[in-house]
Amino acid sequence: MDPLLYSPVLAVALLLLLASGLWVAVALLGVALLGMLLFADAPVDLVMPSSIWGAVSGWTLTALPLFVWMGEILYRTRLADDLFQGLAPWTNRLPGRLLHVNVIGCGIFAAVSGSSAATAATVGQMSLPELKRRGYDEPISIGSLAASGTLGLLIPPSIILIVYGVSANVSISRLFLAGVLPGILLMALFMAYIMIWALRNRDRMPQPEPPLPFLEKFKRLGLLVPTVLLILAVIGSIYSGVATATEAATLGVVGSLLVALFSGSLTWSTFKASLYGATRTSCMIGFIIAAAAFLTVVMGYAGIPRALANWIGTIGLSPYQLIFGLTILYLVLGCFLDGISMVVLTTAVIMPMVEAAKIDLIWFGIFIVLVVECAQITPPVGFNLFVVQGLTGRNILYVAKSVLPFFLVLCLAIVIITIFPEIATWLPRTMFSAR
Repeated sequence: MDPLLYSPVLAVALLLLLASGLWVAVALLGVALLGMLLFADAPVDLVMPSSIWGAVSGWTLTALPLFVWMGEILYRTRLADDLFQGLAPWTNRLPGRLLHVNVIGCGIFAAVSGSSAATAATVGQMSLPELKRRGYDEPISIGSLAASGTLGLLIPPSIILIVYGVSANVSISRLFLAGVLPGILLMALFMAYIMIWALRNRDRMPQPEPPLPFLEKFKRLGLLVPTVLLILAVIGSIYSGVATATEAATLGVVGSLLVALFSGSLTWSTFKASLYGATRTSCMIGFIIAAAAFLTVVMGYAGIPRALANWIGTIGLSPYQLIFGLTILYLVLGCFLDGISMVVLTTAVIMPMVEAAKIDLIWFGIFIVLVVECAQITPPVGFNLFVVQGLTGRNILYVAKSVLPFFLVLCLAIVIITIFPEIATWLPRTMFSAR
């Protein structure tokens, strides 16, 4: 039987298992066992434990629970309040005024969090009530927050970039560097849309507030000092080559504990809550990675990746055609799966195609993250939509409609980095060649 025919069988089996309500990791294990029994001539009792242990015992993966824990600690601090108070006076002269705090605040928090949902929830808890109290249009407030929260996936330290790096065997430090300029580009595009919207809808903007004296504005910048120091400790240590991603994550945990301590947010109950939350999230991600690793090995035994690579070579798809097809695939998957599951689930199948098309794997990691960001704000399984729905009490369709323009901006960002891949590849190439 042609190995290419195995893929539809396994895909249908996976869809049926997911539709039954099973956990993603359990569904992956079930499909892997089915594939091993039907299509691979290898002993399950030897292959399964060795592949799972190999996937979860690598030192690189230790950065993941540490960054998750750092985000959980910061989620329970006054960081979002300080971000709003420190940034708000400096956005009054921009069209859109305080709406930009959503974008800038999420961008800054993303640089110390790594989680999309945590970024949206933490910043939104402070910004949405303030924007509503001051009379800002609710749809643009909701849409800018839900979309800007996805910056937690792109701006390092990004949990999903760690997952991709482990799954695709790509340097996590290079991926972190690659995420910087696309993250800044996306923030600029979001802010540009807000300014255009504000200029076209002046009647839906509240009256500007009296400007603060410069000394008061400068004084409020001091509220951002803990965040800036934490960013320098985590990201600066990686960029300078002083620390690996795992060592930087350790610095991040220590720094976030200090931020929580000095802000008065660190109590025994919040410490336990952050530790339990990090443990649950890390175990979930680890379970998915382990199951996907077993499925990857099974597909290798069945010859599926090699057959797919050969098929790509025979039909002669150009890199742009392949990228377009993969964009559609990920957008469809995003309607049913969370971002981490999408990355882990598809990496083994997609990588042979990407390598056959000679696409840079560092760039491809950033591309995947941007498409997953789109999935975070598309129903029915857009996690950021659920986060914002919980903050506002609005129904999911209202939130999805509010975020639609920003979804189109995200699609524009994908087009831009596809046409100009150096936006993602220039910084890691330059930094590593300089060492």
